[in-house]
Amino acid sequence: MSIDSRAKSTTTQSSVRQLDGAVRTPISQSVAIADASRNSLHGHRTLDEVRDQVAGELAVRALRKAKKIDGVKVGVTFTFSKQNDGQFLRTVVENIQHTLLLQQYLFAVATTGVQKDVTANALIICGSSEDFVQRAVLLTSSKFLGRVESAVNEGVIWVAAVRDIGTSSYDEAALWDVLRKSARTPSDPLSPPPGSLSIAQVLSNARSKLQRLTPAQAYNELHDPDYPMPVLLVDIRPAAQREAEGGIDGSLIIERNVLEWRFDPRCDSRLAIADRYDLKIIIYCQEGFTSSLAAASLQEMGLLNATDIVGGYAAWRDEGLPGQIKPPSANGNAPSSLSL
Repeated sequence: MSIDSRAKSTTTQSSVRQLDGAVRTPISQSVAIADASRNSLHGHRTLDEVRDQVAGELAVRALRKAKKIDGVKVGVTFTFSKQNDGQFLRTVVENIQHTLLLQQYLFAVATTGVQKDVTANALIICGSSEDFVQRAVLLTSSKFLGRVESAVNEGVIWVAAVRDIGTSSYDEAALWDVLRKSARTPSDPLSPPPGSLSIAQVLSNARSKLQRLTPAQAYNELHDPDYPMPVLLVDIRPAAQREAEGGIDGSLIIERNVLEWRFDPRCDSRLAIADRYDLKIIIYCQEGFTSSLAAASLQEMGLLNATDIVGGYAAWRDEGLPGQIKPPSANGNAPSSLSL
């Protein structure tokens, strides 16, 4: 080989190494040259190439959002509906499978949005084992009851058409719940699952958010004319308990099963008075346990002044406090208690 030939060869290899600013293997160099030549000749890519790139990017996004549950990588991702959704999602799944070839995983990918002449969107659940996928399929069918129009079970891949998927926050949360539960390692049914809380812990967490009141403090706040916000006393006990134990006239009677709907300012079923978030809502049950959980639930909706009475109605009665308070109305002829 002549000196000129060697120089040209060296120059060509150097140029390839510098392509895209990275040193490449000999095979990659050939691919890079071919890509560069094709792009320079045509100046554009085919639709299939663009779709493959988008599918790859979506797979990367799903992998970045993934979480590990008992050593299993799980993830949920949505994308806007396109033509031939099923094939597009299969390409996404192939990218995930290729990346996680030697790992345990369980993923759900779906399209959302309206398609012409199509009533449902595509959902694919894929996993590293049939066991993971079959658990997920059973839970998904229950979560989306009546919305799965068709499904094909291929073992480690489940392809379904699900009506209106992704149109509410419920859907993504439901899929995450499905994958977390399906990926967990089977455990002793008598041992608490990792991350679970006893009712004592749940109650303690709820009370840590509250500024609880003694019966006397509650009575004083209810009768303080200078208190800066409306104060309401709410009895959440069931009718049978109220009838057996008595109650406090002037309190609102709102049973526990409808409490949140009556006080959420964003809810159509709310009380007329529940049109603001600074209400002071003092809740009581019989002994002050259920009331703490109820008050914490209202706080989660933004009613940050919600609280309860330490010891409940039993403590109120034992302290000899009056069995009647000023009704939550400016009208002196208002009924002594309100059942809602």
